[in-house]
Amino acid sequence: MTVSIHQTAIIDDGASIGEGVSIGPYCVVGKNVVLGDRVTLHAHVVIEGRTTLGEDSEVYSFAALGAPPQHTRYAGEESTLEIGHHCVIREHVTMHPGTAIDSMRTSVGNHGLFLVASHVAHDCVVGDHAIFANNASLGGHAKIGNHVMMGGFATVQQWCRVGDHAMVASQTAVDSDVIPFGIAVGNRACLTGINVIGMARRGFDDERIAQLRSLYRDLFRGGGVFKDRLDAARLSHDDSAEAAQVFAFLEEAGRNGICQAAARHSAVIQAR
Repeated sequence: MTVSIHQTAIIDDGASIGEGVSIGPYCVVGKNVVLGDRVTLHAHVVIEGRTTLGEDSEVYSFAALGAPPQHTRYAGEESTLEIGHHCVIREHVTMHPGTAIDSMRTSVGNHGLFLVASHVAHDCVVGDHAIFANNASLGGHAKIGNHVMMGGFATVQQWCRVGDHAMVASQTAVDSDVIPFGIAVGNRACLTGINVIGMARRGFDDERIAQLRSLYRDLFRGGGVFKDRLDAARLSHDDSAEAAQVFAFLEEAGRNGICQAAARHSAVIQAR
C-alpha cells in the first residue's frame, strides 16, 4: 500500500509512517512520532513528541497531539502519548503526553471519538469506545473507563475517575469519582441515576439493567451512612457481575471521594 504525503507537509526523517497512510496539506509530524497503517491526517494537523497513533485512525484539521504538557513542573522528560486504533479525532482537539509526576504516559484507547476542541491532559487514561463531545476536557491524571460518554463542555477535575459505561452530561463539572454505569449532572456533579439508555444500546438486557437500578437505590437512596449501605449492598447484590464492577470501583476509592446522588445535599462522600 502506498503512502500519500502532500507536498506541503513536513515529515521528520525520524518519524515512523505505516502503510497506506495519508497526510494532508501543511501537516507537521515530528521525529519520534509513530503513525500506524492507514492513518489519515487531514490538513494542518500537528503531531509531535513521543506520540503513537494506532492504525485506521483519522485526525482532522488543527488538532495538536503530543505537545508538551500544560504543567509548570514539566521539565522536558521523555514521556509519551499513546493513542489506540480506529480513533476519530476532530478539529482543534488537544492531547498531551505524561509527566514525571505520574506515569510518564498518557493513554487513549481504541475506537474513541473526540469531537471539536475536546482535551485530554497529561497522565490521563481513557478507555475504549469513549465519546467526547465538543469542548469536553480532562484535567491531568484523570481516568476514564470504557464506553464513557462525555457531553459538550463537560469537565473532569484532576485525579478524578469516571467508571465504565458512565455518562457525564453537558456542562457538568466532575470533581469526584463517578461510579460505573452512572449519570453525572450539574455543577458540581451529582448522580441522577443509571445510564439506562446507554446500557440498552450496548446490549444489556432488562434484568441486568433492573439489577443495577436496584443497586443504585440501595447505595444512594437508602438511609444511614454510606459505608453501612455499601456493606448491605454487597450481601444483597452478590450475584451480579455489574454490581461487582461497581464494588471494585468503590474499593479503589481515589483522592476525590465518590460522587453522590442529586437528592442528597452533599455532592461528595467518602467511600470508606
